[in-house]
Amino acid sequence: MSTRPRPRPPSAPEPASDAEPAAAGLSITALAQEFDLTTRAIRFYEDMGLLTPRRVGRRRVYSQRDRTRLKLTLRGKRLGLSLLEIRQLVDMYDSPSDTAAQLTAFLEVLARHRRDLEQQREDIEVTLAEISLHEARCRQLLSTDRPRRRAAPAARAAMTDAPASRAGVPAQETTP
Repeated sequence: MSTRPRPRPPSAPEPASDAEPAAAGLSITALAQEFDLTTRAIRFYEDMGLLTPRRVGRRRVYSQRDRTRLKLTLRGKRLGLSLLEIRQLVDMYDSPSDTAAQLTAFLEVLARHRRDLEQQREDIEVTLAEISLHEARCRQLLSTDRPRRRAAPAARAAMTDAPASRAGVPAQETTP
């Protein structure tokens, strides 16, 4: 019996760069470049379960399925969906079940998201209207000939929507 160590089988050569495909797949660098993302973002999506690359040694190798899932993920982000909603939709894409059920679920997600965005738009419009009122009130107060010492109470009145006389500013005297 020999005590010589067994020779190791030759290993496959590593690709020259991260951008080259490894074993008929995409490297993380190639995927990042294609979608204008950082490799860290791709690893994040992997951690969230949206991508499942195979491993060749320590390298990640992404399939066309991963590429499609990333594309759907980015589309969901542009729509403003949460990662949980995106994952549910992407998982439905992979399932062999009926596409009618998938489309119905997607329509429900989109309808819910539309309601949320419409509410946000309404809230923004109300806030912008309030800002316009405060701006007009401040401009009005700046355009009047008031002594400087009365400007601070007048500004407070503009912010509280209280008339200047109730905010501690005496009514402006009119001179004939």
